[in-house]
Amino acid sequence: MKHIIDTPYSPTTAAVKTLQVDEESAGQRLDNFLMRHLKGVPKTHVYRIIRTGEVRINKGRVNADTRVQTGDLVRLPPVRVATVDVSAPVAPGREFPVLMEDEQMMAIDKPAGVAVHGGSGVSFGVIEQLRQARPGARMLELVHRLDRDTSGVLLVAKKRSALTRLQDQFRDRETGKTYMALVKGQWPSNKKVIDLPLQRYLIPNGVGEGERRVRIAHKDDANAQRAITLVRVSRLVGDYSLLEVTIKTGRTHQIRVHLASQGYPIVGDDKYGDFDLNKRLMSQGMKRMFLHAWRLQFIHPQTGRSETVEAALPEELQNFIDHVQPPPPTPV
Repeated sequence: MKHIIDTPYSPTTAAVKTLQVDEESAGQRLDNFLMRHLKGVPKTHVYRIIRTGEVRINKGRVNADTRVQTGDLVRLPPVRVATVDVSAPVAPGREFPVLMEDEQMMAIDKPAGVAVHGGSGVSFGVIEQLRQARPGARMLELVHRLDRDTSGVLLVAKKRSALTRLQDQFRDRETGKTYMALVKGQWPSNKKVIDLPLQRYLIPNGVGEGERRVRIAHKDDANAQRAITLVRVSRLVGDYSLLEVTIKTGRTHQIRVHLASQGYPIVGDDKYGDFDLNKRLMSQGMKRMFLHAWRLQFIHPQTGRSETVEAALPEELQNFIDHVQPPPPTPV
């Protein structure tokens, strides 16, 4: 990236800056391009300066979904960036189980309990730890997200072109995302599609803006987002149903809220679950939510081939299934 005009700016002073797009960034959406270069600036502010015309490409007004091209001159207005906390803990280097890797991208098996990135009270996440473990990597960027309490397949791009192509697939719903979830009771065989709109809201928790929650919304609600979830029973496990859940839309907490709305909350869910059941299961070793990103299907950003990556159930989830319904003895 070449800086044409580069007047230094800080959290208290700022000046206009113009950036020239290089080949590696070509084809990227403008909003993603800006978030990469305006670290510490809230997303809402990034979208506001685009909407008001303060961001220009080759002196012309643009939209958030405009694709930048090699040689474009992008005007950035004066902005205030967050002060860097030098006392903040440095992410420890950590590798994660690799399911697939080449020069374009990698798929890792994210454990439950680890955020994908820092923020919202979390000092660091998967991506920061991975960067620390691989200091020689030119680029490592998250392609998509998983909730902190969800384990499973997570894609990381190693080249800007791969990031753009993979993120386009997620945005255009061209990927296949299937999760494994365990619920109490026998899931009705005729309940295969959940098509209910969702709405995000905040509950007060005494910290900042509050804690994020999601609920079923009326389809005519202005803030409602359509959400479609496909459910298939993988097998019955004692008094539980192990479900294969495929999401056609990627809404926040979509699977958790959709399953709970049908009277079948996910085992171990501390936001939308059966809290009494969760408490009882803690004594049986079930100390996390039983939601696992099992399979991800996508088109490889370089070869154009269809790829399928799977992550086996983590040991703690498999152990719980075996506890509820022990496997048959091995023949002698």
